[in-house]
Amino acid sequence: MVTRHIQAPDSLADGMAHWLMKSEPHVYPWSQLVEDGSTHWDGVRNYQARNLMRDDMSFGDLVLFYHSNCKPPHVAGVARVCKEAYADFTAQDPSSNYFDSKATPDNPRWMMVDIEAVSELEPVTLPELRANPSLEEMPLLRRGQRLSVQPVSESHFKVVCLMGGLPGIPE
Repeated sequence: MVTRHIQAPDSLADGMAHWLMKSEPHVYPWSQLVEDGSTHWDGVRNYQARNLMRDDMSFGDLVLFYHSNCKPPHVAGVARVCKEAYADFTAQDPSSNYFDSKATPDNPRWMMVDIEAVSELEPVTLPELRANPSLEEMPLLRRGQRLSVQPVSESHFKVVCLMGGLPGIPE
């Protein structure tokens, strides 16, 4: 259980984008983000996910932090983009698991953003998400959807936050 108090967002600003970002709890859990306060989101090696981070994520966008590859997978908290896309330096580090020999300073190939912890949620499990008819069209729930970074509609974001017990999210 997270012991550090994190402020919930007062409201969702119009025009703000919403995202879901997946992390395996044994690699980087929500509790680590809370402890760290913020982190760079490195290691994304899918062009579609990279393009979303590079082209569409903006400072202040809210993120559902999702634990994948665990039982049960679940949304654990809400984060915020605190630094827009920049070159993923792990791609140019030969000692990194995310090294890419084709990445150079002139052509970094891979991007990352920084996120900060905003609010812990009561875990909202994948079965609970699937059981909610309001989330029927949520990309996470589509067959074959495996992107580690994906857009979330404002209405789906609000529903998940309410399911997780987050106060202050407008109806």
